[in-house]
Amino acid sequence: MNNMKVFVMMAGLTALFGAIGGAIGGSGGMMMALLFAGGMNVFMYYKSSTMVLKMYGAKVISPSDAPELYAMVDRLRQRAGLPMPTVAIAPHDQPNAFATGRNPEHSVVCVTDGLIRIVTRDELEGVIAHELAHIKNRDMLLQTVTATMAGAIGMLANFAMFFGSRDEEGNSNPVAGLAMMILAPLAASLIQMAISRQREFKADAVGAEISGKPRALAGALQKLDAYAKRIPMDVAPAAAPLAQVNPLAAHGGGLMSLFSTHPRTEDRVARLEAMAMR
Repeated sequence: MNNMKVFVMMAGLTALFGAIGGAIGGSGGMMMALLFAGGMNVFMYYKSSTMVLKMYGAKVISPSDAPELYAMVDRLRQRAGLPMPTVAIAPHDQPNAFATGRNPEHSVVCVTDGLIRIVTRDELEGVIAHELAHIKNRDMLLQTVTATMAGAIGMLANFAMFFGSRDEEGNSNPVAGLAMMILAPLAASLIQMAISRQREFKADAVGAEISGKPRALAGALQKLDAYAKRIPMDVAPAAAPLAQVNPLAAHGGGLMSLFSTHPRTEDRVARLEAMAMR
């Protein structure tokens, strides 16, 4: 069901892109926007690991630096059928974690200092298993595709501002172009964020299967959510969606939840509790 929702939303992004391209009146501009957005995101796809680690101030570790953590990641990745990822630690008091990398062979799992100090061993396993699930599900690839489509829609909308949309007779309509400039990127962002929330649910489910401890992951999510609202994290908003819970949670709420890349923690915990009851 989760994958079907993602498929439907991806189809919605594609339809929105086609509709805007048709309104502007030319396949050439539509292709240019797609290629330009795609080029930028392919670059990000290959350089994301290095850039994200810098954004979080994280340091890659060896087995001798944190033997217990390294051994835990190694054991869980074997259970998940994955190659050994690079392991890193970010110097933040807020407990959190993230995974990045363009594929399982070039992946990174990073945890914060706060996470290691605050959660129990079982909860830490649940958190790491969730991040390994993102790698197993190849979520970085999906994020790149959705970012490309959303970026291309934004560029097309800007074209519409300058050239206006066109009616069936080819006449320019600047008012419609202005409306498209505002509404199209908004719609694309909403779809992009909704896809991201679905991938978090999926990673919770697969992570619980990898660790075999859905309640431990649920407990960890509750702790991470609570601490994220109390302990600020100095991280760029662009890197925040990768974290297991929103590290900028203290700034969210209300209508901003529509633009959240993470589902409500209460909903995630409820699903994990349901898994534990089976």
